[in-house]
Amino acid sequence: MAASASSPNTAHLALPFFDDAHRALARDLLPWVAAQSVDERDDRAACRDWVKRLGQGGWLRYCVPASAGGALERLDSRALVLLRETLAFHSPLADFAFAMQGLGSGAITLAGSAAQQRDYLGAVARGDKIAAFALSEPEAGSDVGAMAMQAVAAPQGWRLDGQKTWISNGGIADFYCVFAKTDPAAGSRGISAFVVDANTPGLDSSAHIEVMAPHPLATLRFENCTVAREAQLGEVNGGFKLAMRTLDIFRASVAGAALGMARRALAEAVRHASTRRMFGQTLADFQLTQAKLGEMAALIDSAALLTYRAAWMRDDSEKRGVPPAGDITAAAAMAKMCATENASRVIDMALQMHGGLGVKVGTKVESLYRDIRSLRIYEGATEVQQLIIGKSVLRSVT
Repeated sequence: MAASASSPNTAHLALPFFDDAHRALARDLLPWVAAQSVDERDDRAACRDWVKRLGQGGWLRYCVPASAGGALERLDSRALVLLRETLAFHSPLADFAFAMQGLGSGAITLAGSAAQQRDYLGAVARGDKIAAFALSEPEAGSDVGAMAMQAVAAPQGWRLDGQKTWISNGGIADFYCVFAKTDPAAGSRGISAFVVDANTPGLDSSAHIEVMAPHPLATLRFENCTVAREAQLGEVNGGFKLAMRTLDIFRASVAGAALGMARRALAEAVRHASTRRMFGQTLADFQLTQAKLGEMAALIDSAALLTYRAAWMRDDSEKRGVPPAGDITAAAAMAKMCATENASRVIDMALQMHGGLGVKVGTKVESLYRDIRSLRIYEGATEVQQLIIGKSVLRSVT
């Protein structure tokens, strides 16, 4: 199927990384998301709307395992990548709404008690509850071990004090998977996780953060915020490993989202170049334009191969129940780094090709230019991915 500005090329679905179920999933999602019309001028209202629609459409069932009402036996990285790629092609905010349901509840899927999984995961899959992942702090982003927020054992359970910031879905979430120090002297080995309902006394999520590509973000303040003992998520002091396992699942899906935005930018560039006339011919007739389009396509395909490989590696390892043949974390880091960086280059070239229209507020390439920028930062900045990959290389040759 040829790509247009409203329909992506699906040739990549024929690659051997996917099976027929993945191909059917992507092709079923295409007409559904293309038929949606959401007013995104108010990002918080729009995000709630997207969660509701994605839940009613059955797409959020891919964010939880079958035991909790999910579509598949376990979280499937390739399904997540394809879903995010397709959603991001049409609406980066729809992609955000989908992704946060998975990331925000992922720690419960991995380590939640039977009661926690019963109380939260089904509601996440239906779109009845909005999830959030609360890890970053004002002085602890990439350096998770520098976390200052503390959780102290109390007669009623645990008392949480501190701040979290840059929290996606902050202020609209129904619950937060929160990470805090339970052993302040132990660095990253002294972190534990908790499920905190949004209406818990002592939690203030009113400090909204405005960013260049609007989506719900907030700073969370915890002051004498007491949760029950049963709110503990996983083992005491096992929070760092749990957070990293959660991010490992969804890091390749960030690359999927970047691919979707890049594919949309290429489709917009092709459409514009094919219709924009100058000097008696179309922009597409110029060899310089053709060279740029070729470079954009190569950047997308190279990132796609790394992305699909990383997702396949994780799924294959989970399916066989054996250690992976390669370093899954490094593969996901390569995918995330290359897909987000390449997408930024592709979108920049598409904007340049549009000339003055490219910077006009309201055009698709202008919004994509703002949307893509944060992907190079969140869930591990590009520099962090480089460190992960470099350490993996050193391990492989020593």
